[in-house]
Amino acid sequence: MKSLATLLLAVLLPAAASAALPAEVDGQPLPSLAPVLEEVTPSVVNIYTQTRVRVRSPLMSDPFFRRFFNIPDVPRERVSQSLGSGVIVDADQGFVLTNNHVIQGADDIAVTLQDGRSLQGEIVGTDPDTDLAVIRIPAEGLKALPLADSGDLRVGDFVVAVGNPFGLGQTVTSGIVSALGRAGFRGLEFQNFIQTDASINPGNSGGALINLRGELVGINSAIFTPSGGNVGIGFAIPSSMASYVMGQLIRFGEVRRGSLGVVVQDLTAELAGAFGVENRRGALVSEVLEGSAAESAGLRAGDVLTELGGYSIRNAQDFLNAEGQVPVGEPLSIAFVRDGRGESARLEIEPSVELAGEQLDRRLAGAVFTELPSSQRVEGVRGVLLDSLARESRLAYEGLRPGDVITSVNRGRVDNLDDLRERLDSASRRGPLLFQLRRNGEVYIARVD
Repeated sequence: MKSLATLLLAVLLPAAASAALPAEVDGQPLPSLAPVLEEVTPSVVNIYTQTRVRVRSPLMSDPFFRRFFNIPDVPRERVSQSLGSGVIVDADQGFVLTNNHVIQGADDIAVTLQDGRSLQGEIVGTDPDTDLAVIRIPAEGLKALPLADSGDLRVGDFVVAVGNPFGLGQTVTSGIVSALGRAGFRGLEFQNFIQTDASINPGNSGGALINLRGELVGINSAIFTPSGGNVGIGFAIPSSMASYVMGQLIRFGEVRRGSLGVVVQDLTAELAGAFGVENRRGALVSEVLEGSAAESAGLRAGDVLTELGGYSIRNAQDFLNAEGQVPVGEPLSIAFVRDGRGESARLEIEPSVELAGEQLDRRLAGAVFTELPSSQRVEGVRGVLLDSLARESRLAYEGLRPGDVITSVNRGRVDNLDDLRERLDSASRRGPLLFQLRRNGEVYIARVD
């Protein structure tokens, strides 16, 4: 009996393995993503970058070593390469949307189209706070991917990720929307991620997350992984945020943001009850900065913000996202709860004040300082933000990076731009500058001669 069963299994298995799937069932074609992807994939590109890094031996910092061995202090050059993906969003102008970290610091950007053409990319603008960037390619016959309203997404909707994982070339994976409104990533000011279980791997960054209509709903940006590979938790920047940032980058080369002038925090159950908010939705104002737009509009500590410029506010991160996506210098409405009653006001987001380093000290040329964002003030941090820094500047040579928070100069505390200006004015133009700074929760000291 056993041998008979084995014989039957051996006969049946090859027949089953060789059987082809039917093209139709009950006269209906089997579902397939192929027709959608045929329209989408020409709009997704592969991006390869090269960055030249000047490497200086630490021994070169010792003048005795250089003098004794008669070695010139000439830094060596090292070339690093990276890969990613991008999405064509404007066929006529050749605009490609991608992640900032894909092209950050790149000296050469090569863009490969689906038809095999390789083109040189030019940076139009970058926004590290959302990890988005726009580049331009000089090509004809491009096809742009239409943008959907990511606000219409629901958990459980089917989505497809298209990109260049591990440099393998254009690859398609599918899944569902696992969650919405994810945040908590270090280093990003504005976060409202779409979570998906569609396989996203290194190289997918900057690629497209589309719906079943072939519309762009997100830009694939990050994965959560303990091993470096996909574990079914990927994140994409929603198309609504990407659309605003893209428009700003194309128009200005940067995203022009301002500040309402408040420090906010999430509502706990206890705080919601204390301030007359029934559903715990909103961002609690813990501080109103002097001379700010919020102060002019009459906002006070203890107000609970529920809407800004048409954006609904559920928590502190929602407020930061809304503040980063409303136009600067244009009147807008704000809704809040005060003493259990709904209130509203009109105000204008004020542009952020920038201070160029060369205005303070010639040794700080190439640096741009701004006031600290309210998101960092929530954490109790005080200081001045090093917003941008030229790669060949003296501060960069001494190890400072964009995003560093300057907390003191020559042992004098720095809480704002006025403090920074005052400390540098009182410092000797010839003496060294000692900067105390915070980076990723750590404290460092940098000396600039």
